[in-house]
Amino acid sequence: MRYLGVDYGAKRVGVAISDEGGTIAFPYAILESGKGLVGEVKTICAHESVETIVVGESTDYQGKSNAIMEGINRFVKELRDAVHVPLVYEREFLSTQQARFHQAKKKRVDDSAAAIILQSYLDKKNNKSILEN
Repeated sequence: MRYLGVDYGAKRVGVAISDEGGTIAFPYAILESGKGLVGEVKTICAHESVETIVVGESTDYQGKSNAIMEGINRFVKELRDAVHVPLVYEREFLSTQQARFHQAKKKRVDDSAAAIILQSYLDKKNNKSILEN
């Protein structure tokens, strides 16, 4: 099962993809936010046979929705109408800063931040499956 991870930003959107087994996340692309974004994500989903989309849920230091969450919710609503795969939120906190720390020489790290979000989701999902067996 292949997953797509999304780190939504007002200017750029990082995208990551999992391996076919749904265990490892890889940076995939950096897209520009705007009118064509949903179409680009839909195309990636079709091209890569994505079965689930994981979108970073942005919160403040108290765990409450922050300013970017409004844009994320609009994006997710449009995406739900365009693609017919499950969309789930994965709480993320400072994923872009974490990506910058690990890739200091890279100017744009949005795709790496998306991979961090997706890997967090995959680790939780896969650990649960192991414990249930």
